[in-house]
Amino acid sequence: MGEAKHLRSASRIVFSVFIAIIAVYAVYFLPLPLFIFKPGTAENVRPMVQIEEFRYEDKGEFMLTTVSVSGATLFGYLKAMLNGLEEVRLQSELLQGGETIDEYSQRQEAVMLSSQANAIQAAYKKLGIPYEISRDGVMVVQVHEGVPARGVLRPGDVIVKAGDKPVRTTEELQEELQGKRAGDAISLTFRRDGTDHTAEIELAVLPLASGEPGGNAPERRAGLGIVSANVQSVKASSPDKQVHIQAGEIGGPSAGLMFALEIYNRLSPHDISKGYKIAGTGMIDTDGNVGQIGGIQHKVVAADRAGADIFFSPKDYTSPDGKLKAPNYSDALARAKQIGSRMSIVPVGTIDEALQYLAGLDPKQPGS
Repeated sequence: MGEAKHLRSASRIVFSVFIAIIAVYAVYFLPLPLFIFKPGTAENVRPMVQIEEFRYEDKGEFMLTTVSVSGATLFGYLKAMLNGLEEVRLQSELLQGGETIDEYSQRQEAVMLSSQANAIQAAYKKLGIPYEISRDGVMVVQVHEGVPARGVLRPGDVIVKAGDKPVRTTEELQEELQGKRAGDAISLTFRRDGTDHTAEIELAVLPLASGEPGGNAPERRAGLGIVSANVQSVKASSPDKQVHIQAGEIGGPSAGLMFALEIYNRLSPHDISKGYKIAGTGMIDTDGNVGQIGGIQHKVVAADRAGADIFFSPKDYTSPDGKLKAPNYSDALARAKQIGSRMSIVPVGTIDEALQYLAGLDPKQPGS
């Protein structure tokens, strides 16, 4: 009788331990379909920008800012809910067409390359430096689910040849696909991590575009089933003014403004940083217009932690009907007040406005 009671007690202990292990796993390790956004880093862009011409050592620095994005567990979700500086969003809000988290990261890196080219052009235009554009291939930004290309191509691959013909733009690639039907194959040469690969890829029936009439599948457009972007490099007429940017694994388009300011500073006759630590964010186009971005409230925290004096923010965007659609500056200012930051939050709509603000500053005094 005593032995049976002892066995029942031991069984209860084993069962309790088993349940506890499951509970710990569920809380700390079981992934949820959520992303947690929180402050990332503020990084000096000077080491990322290489220019042959060297005029002076700037006294301040320009910093790009990032958002840290990670998968969520129940513990991480609860922690984020209690932490006023973190944000939880559904993964489906970011991932497109069934892409994985790794594919999302690669897509962001691909977008960064376009942002860098825009930043270089914006700075060159502002400084009057002659340049030309070299078309270097077609970058794969995304591969849709269910197409044969998904097992071959990856985001970040650069298609450089179709059959024996060089491919420099998406238009040239589309020309090579014209007249082909679903099930046909095309030989593509693509560059991945500096190495060229060649593969035969079967074409798929593409989804109907918005507003496109339906029809029998064989009559519909055939293609690779990818989202692509032209890869271009900006070539300065003078080799000593040639700019190269190496940003590592940092992705997304939002570092454009800060790259443009760093390039301008390095190629202009005076140090526009004036000893300040200048952080910021914002997309930029080739004409120097600054566009809205996401996650600015997290970037403000990252900049404050890095000791920035100034934070450039895209201006709030208001639609023609008067509705506030992208409150970048308002969100940045609110978060700076929340954390008690002493940074100056400066709204800009163009690179000119950022340069005008810096031109009006007195040089920073040591210790200030």
